[in-house]
Amino acid sequence: MKILFTRLIQSPLLEQISKQYEVVMWNEENSVMPRNELLKEVADADAIFTNLTDRLDAEFFEHAKRLKVVSTMAVGFDNIDLQEATKRGIPVGHTPDVLSEAVAELALTLMFACARRVVESMQFIKENKWESWGPYLFAGQKISGAKLGIIGMGRIGKILAKQAKALNMDVIYTNRRRDEKAEKELNVEYRELDSLLKESDYVVMLTPASNETYHMMGYREFSLMKATSIFVNVSRGSTVDEAGLYQILRENKIFAAGLDVFEVEPIQQDHPLLSLDNVIALPHIGSATKETRDKMVEIALKNILNGLNNERLLHTVNKEVY
Repeated sequence: MKILFTRLIQSPLLEQISKQYEVVMWNEENSVMPRNELLKEVADADAIFTNLTDRLDAEFFEHAKRLKVVSTMAVGFDNIDLQEATKRGIPVGHTPDVLSEAVAELALTLMFACARRVVESMQFIKENKWESWGPYLFAGQKISGAKLGIIGMGRIGKILAKQAKALNMDVIYTNRRRDEKAEKELNVEYRELDSLLKESDYVVMLTPASNETYHMMGYREFSLMKATSIFVNVSRGSTVDEAGLYQILRENKIFAAGLDVFEVEPIQQDHPLLSLDNVIALPHIGSATKETRDKMVEIALKNILNGLNNERLLHTVNKEVY
């Protein structure tokens, strides 16, 4: 049987797998497997190791005549047509739980970097503009004692809330469903979205991509935030109307934004948001710690092995397939 890998990966499990299965791997590091190559190779593949940059739509599944299992190295699966997969009896595996701490840590990193204008300050030195100390030179915002608003109180949101409490932050949240257990355990308070935006000094976006969350944050929502507030997105780019965010930042109606995700990725250097000094942009590295990525690869591989052996995956998105 053949396993198709759409990215170059490393794992001790690969040596064992290559002895049992035919392994076809895209071997260009940090580049996307071309669509025509993907459709060609999946035609006789029994399993696919994929990621969020691959579009597994109806056309893909039409080509994948032998496919028995899909395994994505991600928590999110909005790039996969689950209805098509389920219709064909193909379980789709993902890698939840293991990356929550890493993503929460990156959210904090962006909060600190934006608040203290770290990137701007470094660029100031690189451009040889630092001539003397100034009493308000790159004066930023405080974090200790500030109010954090979390949009999406899932696993990552709860970890971020704990971390924020250690920084003496006041934490409020909004969610599709109110979580009274989390409120008691974490000492956080629920707010409707508009109230959260008006009250918060920091707003962190942690919602999954869906029709419900598409452009959830637009110009109107950003205009409710304080002029001193900071917005951070480490969820999915589709949750934010980037044109609205750009306008708000250009008008200095919020202090700064830290973005790890964008609606269309990868972005190029001419992206409008990159022209602003009060934006810190990262190339979707939320889970990018060596330990986290290794664990994600391991889980994704075990999902494939289970699927090829007609066993339940460790983590199945479309459980109805069983």
